[in-house]
Amino acid sequence: MGRNTRKRRTPLAAKVVAGAAALAVGGGGLVWANFHASAHEEGPAHHRTRSAAAQVATIDCPDVGQQLSGVPDRARGEVDGELATMDSQITEAYQRLATTRRAQAGDPQFVQNTILGPLKDRRKAIIDRIQLEIDRAGGRADDNLDQLAGCQGRPAEQPQNGDGQNGDGQNGDGQDGGGQDGGQNQDDNGNGAAGPVADDFIDINDVEPNSRDSENGLAANGDGGSTGTFTTDCGVNENNLFNSDNLIAAPGVDNGAHHVHDYVGNQDNDAFSSDEDLANADTSCRNQGDRSTYYWPVLRLQDGTEEFDANELGGGAEGNVGRILKPAQAELKFVGNQQGDVVAMPKFLRIITGDAKSFTNGDANANSSWSCTGFEDRQVTDKYPLCPEGSQVVRTSNFQSCWDGQNIDSANHRDHMAFVQEDGGCPNGFQAIPQLQVRLVYDIPTPTVENGQVRNPYAVDSFPEQLHKPITDHNDFINVMDEDLMNEVVDCINSGEDCQ
Repeated sequence: MGRNTRKRRTPLAAKVVAGAAALAVGGGGLVWANFHASAHEEGPAHHRTRSAAAQVATIDCPDVGQQLSGVPDRARGEVDGELATMDSQITEAYQRLATTRRAQAGDPQFVQNTILGPLKDRRKAIIDRIQLEIDRAGGRADDNLDQLAGCQGRPAEQPQNGDGQNGDGQNGDGQDGGGQDGGQNQDDNGNGAAGPVADDFIDINDVEPNSRDSENGLAANGDGGSTGTFTTDCGVNENNLFNSDNLIAAPGVDNGAHHVHDYVGNQDNDAFSSDEDLANADTSCRNQGDRSTYYWPVLRLQDGTEEFDANELGGGAEGNVGRILKPAQAELKFVGNQQGDVVAMPKFLRIITGDAKSFTNGDANANSSWSCTGFEDRQVTDKYPLCPEGSQVVRTSNFQSCWDGQNIDSANHRDHMAFVQEDGGCPNGFQAIPQLQVRLVYDIPTPTVENGQVRNPYAVDSFPEQLHKPITDHNDFINVMDEDLMNEVVDCINSGEDCQ
């Protein structure tokens, strides 16, 4: 497999992470291993004396980007770059956390004094620059952003409520927080990565039918509104288009995602692609009028395979290891609205659904849905499903389908879009647009879970500190349909036809 080979500059954010990555790669192999192991490394893993319960598992930082609104257009590029640098700082701090377990075992204040304290200072400097850039561009920066500088160390099993993220200390009583019992006390499943663990998986038979609170994931169309559909066939990434950029959230920043994406549709997708580049690019879609960008984090089978990116940032150097699994099917469908007609999407509209940082941010923006073929009335957000023989893993993302009528993006990449309300209509001031539904189906050998240990797990690529949790799954879209095709999509949906 390959990846985008377009020549790029190396921004400051990438250089920061490159220095940190040196901590994680040694002798051609990953020393991410034994993330949950104790300071006593000698002997077989199952005989080691573990002190993991006395250690924090990950870095939990308030998401500054989610708190930004009203950023002037001419400041957004600089602000996005600063936020990407902040993500790199978290990655560097997490890598230091993962490679200093011996020191942590000997000094209960090590994490605070050498990792979290300096991280807070560096984040404060970036927040100050963000405020200055907003003010210089004629905006009004929030004076309270400084409160978001401090991060916490937390056990992996801390409840995901998103509360209490503004502190600068560690969780509970220093490093003595609990919550790493069960699967988290196991080493690393032998795969050299921090997760997933046994508790991240559930037998699909143990999921109650129709039990998921799927307000954000409900299909938008219904009997009383625009009932048609439009399906676009863009393949399953047969062209091996992979990179760890994020054109929406971190434009102009190499490795802005810190994890690898699959791309279908537009074939000029990297951090440096302009709208003009997208409009002139080739497309993998059967309908050549659809040059839209559809992308999502890859799934990997952690079976020891060394992929093309085994030693690269975004890949193995940041804990995303194992064999990349392409979908067996990638179904891209646009549907209507329960209350009435839909209007055309503007060209270059950007939508992110789900939250790549849901494990530390909390689940307010989580919109992942995992299931198995033959069991799709059973959906789960925060677990990977264990499917029975003959059944395939299914990932579903139903996007926001209400648009503010003005903006193709917003400072936090969310405010210009909304989900439908309980009655199926859009909030005041928003217009219904075709709702994108992405359904990905995978042939994955079912992992074995025994005695609190999972063998050969599969997992979504993630920011390193998110520990490959299933709740961090997300999906991204940039509309680059030509005007004629978008009008056809709208006409099909509003007239109740099923088109492709």
